[in-house]
Amino acid sequence: MTPMKSIIRRCGCGRYTMADRCPFCGSPVEPVIPPRFSPEDRYGEYRRRAKRERNGR
Repeated sequence: MTPMKSIIRRCGCGRYTMADRCPFCGSPVEPVIPPRFSPEDRYGEYRRRAKRERNGR
């Protein structure tokens, strides 16, 4: 069984769409739903470190 891809996506301008690019501003869109947690996440440490650096901690 393959994982389901989120249909709804959000653009940087704050609008929602189902397209790969925003039809209003033309910028790329991102999935609204965050990826599922996995205890076998190989890149979790790097992602958390980047988040701490981005937040200034």
